[in-house]
Amino acid sequence: QVQLVESGGGSVQAGGSLRLSCAGFGHIYGSYCMGWFRQAPGKEREGVAAFYTGGSSTYYADSVKGRFTISHDNAKNTLYLQMNSLKLEDTAMYYCAQSWHPLCYTDPSARARYNFWGQGTQVIVSS
Repeated sequence: QVQLVESGGGSVQAGGSLRLSCAGFGHIYGSYCMGWFRQAPGKEREGVAAFYTGGSSTYYADSVKGRFTISHDNAKNTLYLQMNSLKLEDTAMYYCAQSWHPLCYTDPSARARYNFWGQGTQVIVSS
């Protein structure tokens, strides 16, 4: 049973940092994708950062490159998103997700290929 639970969201001033965590990933034989997505009010959910556990496919949205870092602690079975130099436009609900789709490695940011989602954690960046 996969039950993803995010934490670490909150309110921060522009230029600040937050680290999001997501626990509860399930393990399967083989590799899979893990990622962070976000959804701002009135906008579609978009991929922020994602990677394929079986290779070097790592995705970052252009808007977060150089500021956000995705990582995974296998021992703790936890996914992280370190967010630095936060901007007003980073305000959104952030979701972690896991994909068992056999082709997720071709595009780890492909939202439709994700099977499991967390409930989200809110990030608010203010000036």
